[in-house]
Formats: sequence, C-alpha cells, structure tokens
Amino acid sequence: MIRLALTTGMCLAVLASPSAAQPAAVRLGLNDAVSMAFEASHRLSEVQARQEGARAAMRVRQAASKPTATLTAGYTRTNHVDEFGFPREDGSIRVFYPDVPDNVISRVGAQWPIYTAGRTDALERAAAAEADALGADLDTARADLRFEVRRAYWAVATSIEAVRVLRASVERAEAQAQDARQRQDVGLVPPSDVLTFEAQRSREALQLIEAENQGESALIDLRRLVGLEPDTPVELADPLDGPPAFTNVTGTVPNLVSEALARRPERQALTFRLEGALAREQAAAAGRKPTLALGGGLDFANPNPKIFPREEKWQPSWDVGVNLSWTLFDAGRTRAEVAEAEALTRAARERLKDLDTLVAADVRHRLLDFNSSLASVRASDAGVRAATEARRVLGERFAVGVATSTDVLVAQDQLLAAELARARALANVRLAEARLERVLGRP
Repeated sequence: MIRLALTTGMCLAVLASPSAAQPAAVRLGLNDAVSMAFEASHRLSEVQARQEGARAAMRVRQAASKPTATLTAGYTRTNHVDEFGFPREDGSIRVFYPDVPDNVISRVGAQWPIYTAGRTDALERAAAAEADALGADLDTARADLRFEVRRAYWAVATSIEAVRVLRASVERAEAQAQDARQRQDVGLVPPSDVLTFEAQRSREALQLIEAENQGESALIDLRRLVGLEPDTPVELADPLDGPPAFTNVTGTVPNLVSEALARRPERQALTFRLEGALAREQAAAAGRKPTLALGGGLDFANPNPKIFPREEKWQPSWDVGVNLSWTLFDAGRTRAEVAEAEALTRAARERLKDLDTLVAADVRHRLLDFNSSLASVRASDAGVRAATEARRVLGERFAVGVATSTDVLVAQDQLLAAELARARALANVRLAEARLERVLGRP
C-alpha cells in the first residue's frame, strides 16, 4: 500500500512538473513566422483552389476548338409491318421493306469547329485572364497575410518591451518603498511618504498586469496566424529595437507611386480581369456571325437505314459534311450579351482608375507615417535620456534630504512614461515600414 502511494505520488509529480505540462518554446524570427503562416493559412489554400479551378476552366475553353469524337449506340423495338416487295421473273418476291422489329444502331462520330468568328479564341483568352487574375489574387492574399503577421509579431514585441520596462519600474518602486520604510524606522521621513511610495508601486504593478495581458492577447493572434497550438510558448528572435528592415526608401514620390502601381498585385488582378472583360465582349459580339464545322461519322447498324433496300443484317455506312450555322434572329439575345459585356468592361476600367488614385494617395500617407515614426524614435530616445538623468539627480537629492518624495515620484512617472513612449515609437516604426512595404507591393 505504501509502495502504491509512493508510485502514485511520483507520477503526479512528473505530470505536474513544468517540463511535462508545457511544450518546448518555439523561437520565431519574423521571416520564419511569415513562412509558417503561408503554410498554415486556410485563406491561401482557398485562393489556390480557386486558381486551380480557373486553370481547369481555361483547359475546357482550349479543348472547345479541338475535334471531338463520340460513340453512340441504341436499340429500338418497332411494331410488326407488312413486308413490301416486287415479284421477280422466277416467281419469287424481292423484298424492299422487310418486317424487322428489332433495330440496332451504333455510330462513331467526329465534330470539328473550323470557324467560330473568334468566339472560341476570345473565351479562351477570357479564361486565361481569369486564371492570371486569381494568381494575382493569391499574391494579394499573401501580401495581406504577411502584413497581418508582421503586425501581430511586432505587437508581441511591443508588449514584451512594455513588460520589461514596467518590471524594471516596479523593481525601482519597490526599492524606493523599502528605502522609505528604512528611513521611517530612523525617523527621517513621515509614514505618509512610505504610503506614497507603496501606492506608486501598486499602480505600476497594475500597469504590469495589464501589459502582460495585452502581450498574451497578441500572442494568441500570432499563434493563430502561424499555426501553433494555443499554449505553445513563443520566443521572438527579432528585437523591437533592432535595425529597421525597411531601409530602401529612395526616389521621389512619383517614382514610388510608379513602383507601387507596377508591383501591387491588386492592380495586376484588375488588369487581368479587364483583359478578360474585353475578351468576353469580343466573344459576345461573335454571336452575330456564322460558324462553320466539319463533321462525319461511321455507322454500323442492323438494319442500316441509309442502305436501300433494308435488310436484316449488320451493314456499315459513313458520311462526311460541312455544317454552316448562322443565327438570323435571336430576339435580342446577342445584343443583350454584348451590352452586358461592355458594361462589365467599363466597370473594370473605372475600378482600375479608382485603385490608381487610392494607391497614389496611400503611398504619400504611408511615407509620411514612416518618416514621422523615425523622427519620433529619435525624440523618444532623447526623452528617455533626459528622464533617466532627472530621476538619478532627484534620487540623490532625496537621499540627502533636499528633495521631497513627490519630486521623486514625479521623476519616476516621467521616466516610465518616456520609456513606454519609446516602446510605442519603436512599434510605430515597425508598423509604418510594414504598411509602406505593403503599399509599395514589396515582398
């Protein structure tokens, strides 16, 4: 019984140990996170499936201009009829229409459209344009997902930096409260100063809890995007204050706008869809023109209706012909199809022009954001240095009794605010460069 209890206790201890309860931490760089998100994304898989469907539709359109062959067979049972024939010189009857109630026919036929007034080619171009557009849509989905991963990654990094700053501030506040208690013990400060320092420590501890919760919330989004389990520990390999990843912002604004218009996958998708709309317009207009097809076949039937007189036996026959088809009146159907295709073409053109104006404005906005965020980092660095020095000087003055506890608390608050502002400024730089890369269409 004792051995059983010891064994059970050891098993529970192993299961309760941190190594058994939590999986190993995953160390993620920004590029690694983006690659993992590409592999785990259901949205990308959906767009890829749509692209495969569009390519299959393109192959269907391509096959429409090639010859086709069919094999048909049928059996028909008819009622009995009186045989018809003529007498011969020898007195026998030459039957021309026998009583054959069982009719079996088989045919191998071929059809080849040799002229469709450009309709088949236009539909093939439209299908190819849609496949290319979906390929551009896939690039757009990748760009959106890349930006989303970067935003989540830097949100986690910002939370980590905020937690680090707040923990250091809580430690300083705890040290100040401990020092104040010691001073109270020897009668150098009143109890109110001790309570003031302890209240400051409690406020900063509350801020620390909120920052940790925000960091865990950001981690939830990052894990979801990269396909990790909800409880997987994550370590970031790229620090928030590292060198900017976006350093190639050169050229005038018009050059950057031209680059964005050339690179943006959304614009490429709209361009392909405009080409497809033009091709469908041509295909609809081809409905006014005649079509020409080459056809033929081999029949093997019993009796063969193409051979006279009919005989109850298997007989082959063949035929080859050219078929001309020209719709002279379709109650306005072709005209309506052309009008619909023209409207879709105009809509695609207007949408493309609207996107061009949005891209031009977006480039200017994001460039301003990026430059201002860089300037805010430089300003926040100077603010942290000034607040650190002020906190040091007031701490020394408080130690010798020439500064009050209020002065020290104000300096502490200013230092904490400056360090948190620097963390936000660094995060703004990362987000601004991610937005600028997305606007310019750079990978």
